[in-house]
Amino acid sequence: MAGKLGTRLRREIGIVEGHADVWRLFDDPELLRTVAAALVDPFRGEAAKVAGIESRGFIIGTAAALELDVGFVPIRKAEGLFPGPKAVVDTESDYRDRIVRLRLQRSALNPGDRVLLVDDWVETGSQARGAKRLIEECDALLVGVATVVTQVDPANLTDVGRLHSLVDSARLDWA
Repeated sequence: MAGKLGTRLRREIGIVEGHADVWRLFDDPELLRTVAAALVDPFRGEAAKVAGIESRGFIIGTAAALELDVGFVPIRKAEGLFPGPKAVVDTESDYRDRIVRLRLQRSALNPGDRVLLVDDWVETGSQARGAKRLIEECDALLVGVATVVTQVDPANLTDVGRLHSLVDSARLDWA
């Protein structure tokens, strides 16, 4: 993303012990609102719900849902309480070579709901693909993925719909 927001995000996203730290994006309420608006802009009028994957996806996804004035659908990982009937999938291996179990409450989606997946970072797309399978298992449709940072080549993620990111990881200072 060009412009002031992209520059600010590259400055705010720190690299700590070789890992990206996006938590500071949530410190400033105005920045969080701006990021949420920028994430959802290409999808306005298309999504009836916003989904987010635990844990940072809960924060940024909720902000995005509020920006769109739609409901939020949490997608939880294997740990933690999550009552009621669920759709469950195991993802492909992620960037750490882990397979992650994702869960979605079936009552969170109605057949035909159009869902936007929002997250902070897409490394390989394995969790986005898993989320798509969950959403489709509930007879809903994933319209695309909006992420603060992408590390995957968008050409390798066309199977999840449109991919919109604010910063490419190659533009971050990994020093």
